[in-house]
Amino acid sequence: MAGFATGVIVLTVRDGRDDHGVTVSSFLSVSADPPTVLASLTTTSYLAEVLTRRDRWAATILSAGQRALAGRFAMSGRPGARVLLAAEPHHRGTASDALILDGGVAAFECATRDRVPAGDHTLFIADVLAIDPAPSAPAPLLRVNHRYVTPEPR
Repeated sequence: MAGFATGVIVLTVRDGRDDHGVTVSSFLSVSADPPTVLASLTTTSYLAEVLTRRDRWAATILSAGQRALAGRFAMSGRPGARVLLAAEPHHRGTASDALILDGGVAAFECATRDRVPAGDHTLFIADVLAIDPAPSAPAPLLRVNHRYVTPEPR
């Protein structure tokens, strides 16, 4: 599956006073009507644990210029999302109360509808509460063969 190119997403959630986030590449559209998405997280990860307590979260599709952010949110032992975004433009989603990175391709605010165990992962199936489109159409950041890549310009 490493040879299959995917978009790169930063998933964020607010848990009381703390904000948490992680880079994911297993995120997809499930349905257009009603708008439904799916995010896959390692079941033993801290963020998966938080998402068992908190139903609302945000997913920002990263743009090609946000490769460093993808790396920061993928580090093991990383600090909280507010620390990782301290010098980056971001805002808090009104529907999810989660942090949304500015400059991405788009962001989705979501409410988990179902959690499905799948091997060593949990699938979080969620209704889309709000969509935060980018004012322009930046090129997306992709991940293929364990590397971040930028699509070739057309």
